[in-house]
Amino acid sequence: MQLKEFLPRVLNEDLIKMLHRVRTSQTIMEKIVKEKEQLRQRCLHLQSRLDAVQTECQKEREEKLLLREQLWQSRAEMQQQAEFCSGLGSVTCSLLWSCSAREDIVTLWLADGKLQPFLAVAAQTLESFARSLDEEIKVPTEDHDSHEHQFVLALTGTITNVAAVTCGRDTLAISAHGLLNVVMKLLELMKPGVFPKLKMLMLMALYNVSISVKGLKYISENRGFMPLIWSLLDEKHWEVCLHSLRLLQSVLLEEDIPLDIGSSLLDPDLRSRVSRLASSVQPSLKLTAKQILEDLQALQQVQQSTHNEALNSKHVKRHVV
Repeated sequence: MQLKEFLPRVLNEDLIKMLHRVRTSQTIMEKIVKEKEQLRQRCLHLQSRLDAVQTECQKEREEKLLLREQLWQSRAEMQQQAEFCSGLGSVTCSLLWSCSAREDIVTLWLADGKLQPFLAVAAQTLESFARSLDEEIKVPTEDHDSHEHQFVLALTGTITNVAAVTCGRDTLAISAHGLLNVVMKLLELMKPGVFPKLKMLMLMALYNVSISVKGLKYISENRGFMPLIWSLLDEKHWEVCLHSLRLLQSVLLEEDIPLDIGSSLLDPDLRSRVSRLASSVQPSLKLTAKQILEDLQALQQVQQSTHNEALNSKHVKRHVV
């Protein structure tokens, strides 16, 4: 009877709720313990992987240091080889330049079929040099001791001498248009005051090619020819201006001047630039500029009368360097 009386008081709703909470807590604790064990196992697995990765990373780091050391050694060896090849090319091309001053040597090269491969290599070399300038590599001053500069200089000198020979200039005018384009592109890319000797040799080569009717036709029909001449007439080096005038004079002496070139030649700005050079203290530059002014005047008369005998009385000379 007492149990009946007191049991409902003990087993009330609060006790039942508390027992339910205890049971739920036990379930949660069991779940937490299980998850903790899973996390511990996962942590051990990740630690094992981390140790393996660290070991592999250390191994790769050591291999990287070894490869870097080998790379430095390879770069040093390649630099030595490049300097050797550059020096060898410079010396060889300088000898070739000297040999090309003889007309019979150039004729022999052409007869033996060795001139065309040489012109192809020359075009590739000058194009590579042009790309280096196109990438805005800074060349503050002309380095006369540079093997690369001496190599390109001797190569251009050889081309100039080849163009001084009749058979050589005909070959350049007919089957070396790519080389002529690269030469004009180089003249356009080189900054004012930089590589004046190289510019002179290139202008002399173009002048020699212009002695050929086909060569003159190809050069004068190039769209960038007149803008190039205009820019070169503002050069600081007087000899560059002189050879630019001579090349311009070669075009002026042509009877059949292209229409667009003819209009450019009669531009007052061109006459103004030539007039400034006619006041130079250098005798040869002054004389050539005055001749150009006379030729421009004669061209103007030809445009009016379509005939001028004075243009046919000039005598052209080839350049041999």
